[in-house]
Amino acid sequence: MPKIFQTLDKIRPVYDVTYKVVMVICKILLIIDILVTSFAVAGRYIPFIPDPAWTEQVVLTCMVYMAVLSATLAIRKNAHIRMTALDRYLPKKLIMVLDVLADVAVMALGVIMLYYGWAVCQSPLAKFGKYESMPWLSRFWMYFPIPLAGGSMIIFELETLYTHIKAFFIPGEEGKAA
Repeated sequence: MPKIFQTLDKIRPVYDVTYKVVMVICKILLIIDILVTSFAVAGRYIPFIPDPAWTEQVVLTCMVYMAVLSATLAIRKNAHIRMTALDRYLPKKLIMVLDVLADVAVMALGVIMLYYGWAVCQSPLAKFGKYESMPWLSRFWMYFPIPLAGGSMIIFELETLYTHIKAFFIPGEEGKAA
């Protein structure tokens, strides 16, 4: 059985690159958020700087993208919210089984978000709807974070699930998610 794990471990660099790309996207979105917010605030208090109406929707959209993408990053680092109060009282194997069960549940959520989120993105509301303050921009971009987060969750959850399953066969592997 360890031979298959050696083969699957060769995929880890793909997860590393994916993680770094998503992290860079989150950083760029944060920079855009800060710059646009600063511009909007300056426009309210400095007379010669305009205060465009589009700034609020750009900031909110960037925040949504950042929130869902950074949440998927937490999956890879095992930094998401979890209940561990009973972990010291339960058998280690049971905790490992519960971790796999939680991984499957999160994976299912990712699949649902990807499937139904994409359906919403393809709906007439998203395809033909426009932002109020930016009539040239489709509402597709407002709904796109849902399937994007679902796909990202699936990618990072695959690695986490693999790590938890590997821990059943190779002792000491349970803490090596990323």
